[in-house]
Amino acid sequence: MRTGTSDERPCGGESGGWAAWTIFAPRTWCWTLTDRMRIMMIAAANSVHTVFWANAFVERGHAVHLVSQHPPLPTLADTVQVHRLPHGRGLGYLLNRGRLARLIHRVRPDVVNVHYASGYGSLVRGVKGVPVALNVWGSDVFEFPDRSTWHRAWLLGNLKAARTIISTSEAMAQRVRSLLPDASPITVVPFGVDTSVFIPPASRKGQDVVVGTVKTLAPTYGIDRLMRAFARLPAAPDRRLRIVGNGPQRDALMRLATELGIAERTDLVGAVPHAQVPDELHRLTVYVALSRAESFGVAVIEASACGLPVVVSDAGGLPEVVRDGVTGFVVPEGDPVVAARRVEQLLADPEACARMGAAGRAFVVEHFERSRCVDRMIAVLQQAADT
Repeated sequence: MRTGTSDERPCGGESGGWAAWTIFAPRTWCWTLTDRMRIMMIAAANSVHTVFWANAFVERGHAVHLVSQHPPLPTLADTVQVHRLPHGRGLGYLLNRGRLARLIHRVRPDVVNVHYASGYGSLVRGVKGVPVALNVWGSDVFEFPDRSTWHRAWLLGNLKAARTIISTSEAMAQRVRSLLPDASPITVVPFGVDTSVFIPPASRKGQDVVVGTVKTLAPTYGIDRLMRAFARLPAAPDRRLRIVGNGPQRDALMRLATELGIAERTDLVGAVPHAQVPDELHRLTVYVALSRAESFGVAVIEASACGLPVVVSDAGGLPEVVRDGVTGFVVPEGDPVVAARRVEQLLADPEACARMGAAGRAFVVEHFERSRCVDRMIAVLQQAADT
């Protein structure tokens, strides 16, 4: 049980407008600095999402101890206390339990916030005497339990050990419920976007027409389908395909571009630091995400925040971050023909591009702005600590 003085106040009352927002937060609470928590995060320190939450917590005045088997990114705030554990080629998730128990005894956190149910969830499974809030991420609940009966049983044990479960999308929350109908309470808290950083460019006039994406080059994210859709568009000298990211499919995708006859109009940029993503988005005319599976869609809301119309597949949580026909289009997963038709529809109508881009920006500001999502996450951790 956390001790201290609580001073809570609503951050704006009941939400209105977009009906699905009630999934995320029918009421958002702000917690003042008189109610500081000592939060122990257990997560991959080399993930931008981990850094997002850790930095946000310390900005709000909470003490954060980040326990990780991975090296931290340089963007992690200096005020976050990092505790490195040996990785042990994956065995660390089991062998480090004793080290973690001693660390918890020394730090005495109000709440343990563990991210990723299969790996770090295994490390935390035996934690006693402190509430555990578990964030599921995606492949940990969509892929890991389908590998074998043993994998499924192991994951269920990790889920049952948590006092509360946090998901970034309703689609992923439904997946958890299907795996464990009597699961702990599940709260949907999306990743937020800093709308003061992800902003539209001053002007897009005069630039080339560029269809693109910012994603890891892996089969899950459907970059091959994006290429096939682009190949169906009428060719024009000023139309280009720009793919920002790196991954195991890079060589195969370069070959596919040649086979489709679009190699000379395709730019495979490679990975860029997250701080440079807004600049990359400013180069685009339409953002496309034709994923085969997707737990949420952070990259999509970043694109919308930059004023881009988006075309996404209906996989996983992607439909939750797009208002079909308003901020972009949702197309059937695995159908590059329909995707190409929607992209061409946008490219042929610059006014529609601008209108949908502006609507997308407004949609993100209202529902996915960083401070709103941080408020919600802190409230969930506060509730776990006080239970």
